[in-house]
Amino acid sequence: MIAAGAIVLASCDQAPKFHVEGTIEEAKDSMLYFAQSTLEGVKNLDSVKLGESGTFSFKTSAPKDCPEFYLLRIGEHIIHFSVDSTESLTFAAKLPTMESDYTVSGNESSEKIREISLMQQQVQRRLVEIEQNEDMYPGDKVDSIEHIINQYKERVKMGYIFTDPKSAAAYYAVCQSLTDMRGTFMLFNPLTDRSDVKCYATVATSWDGTYPDAPRTKQLCNMAIKGMDNTAKPQQKVVELDEKKVKETGIIDINLPDINSNLHSILDLKGKVVLIDFTAYAAKESAERTRLMRSLYEKYHGQGFEIYQISLDDDVHFWKFSCENLPWVCVHETDGNVTNIYGVANLPTFFLVNRDNEIVLRSDFMEGTLEDNIRKLL
Repeated sequence: MIAAGAIVLASCDQAPKFHVEGTIEEAKDSMLYFAQSTLEGVKNLDSVKLGESGTFSFKTSAPKDCPEFYLLRIGEHIIHFSVDSTESLTFAAKLPTMESDYTVSGNESSEKIREISLMQQQVQRRLVEIEQNEDMYPGDKVDSIEHIINQYKERVKMGYIFTDPKSAAAYYAVCQSLTDMRGTFMLFNPLTDRSDVKCYATVATSWDGTYPDAPRTKQLCNMAIKGMDNTAKPQQKVVELDEKKVKETGIIDINLPDINSNLHSILDLKGKVVLIDFTAYAAKESAERTRLMRSLYEKYHGQGFEIYQISLDDDVHFWKFSCENLPWVCVHETDGNVTNIYGVANLPTFFLVNRDNEIVLRSDFMEGTLEDNIRKLL
């Protein structure tokens, strides 16, 4: 039995491995963690307490089915990289700028991931600067943020995704997220944007041809297929209704459930200026529109402004996921009764309600900006 066990251990030791080494200056006594970024989460592989020289060396089993993704971490400072097989990678960095000022050799995809990471960090800083700029109007902030994100997406598409879609860098690029003051969101979201579906589909097709049995390939394919299905659905709901059913004064109660099945009545918001917003989170423009709503909410909520947002999404689970972290009232309608009563013929449509619970404005007939009209009512 002992001999058999020894044979098994010897066999494991002979498995193909890759090597990661390098130096992190000014990091004496810091714990350096070596981990793998899996589809299920981050899995720690090894760690070392750095000495005066800051040198380190790790070795672990090489990936089998496709390139895999790993990271080196000290506290919140993280370097991302990929490994294809049994290569040796060498890093050089320095605290506290480890994640933004480092070099890597021995792997072309890891160098490209470094380039993407640096651009990503720069974009995130610009987004936060705009969000913190109190001299900008919410609408201007939304326009600036949208321009920066779209510009970055185009650069990533042409520089990393479409040029070599079978690479680990292309996978990393299409799956990346951005983090701003409001949280983390997918840069390329195939569930809501048809053009983003093309990016996922391009990488998925290349990976399917090169790594057909890999779990990451299946993930890409599933996202692309789901995105095609979602974005193929009409983004507007047209209803033949009599516009006279909606009065310019007074209000008809709305009492719909939130994600926890708690009912919210619009009449309970009397005393506040309310934006009743009929929307669909699956719509192409939803992400940008939510940013505008959040800007308005943060700016005027303290003065008595509230948002009562009614989702008409067919996919209830997608609605719940999309509005889970939104700070205003988010409800969902499935039978169309409220939509019919309020004469909603297309999405998005909104109504402004004054403090006396009276509808004073419908989006179809709005003059000036939404923010201007909110300020008048406050």
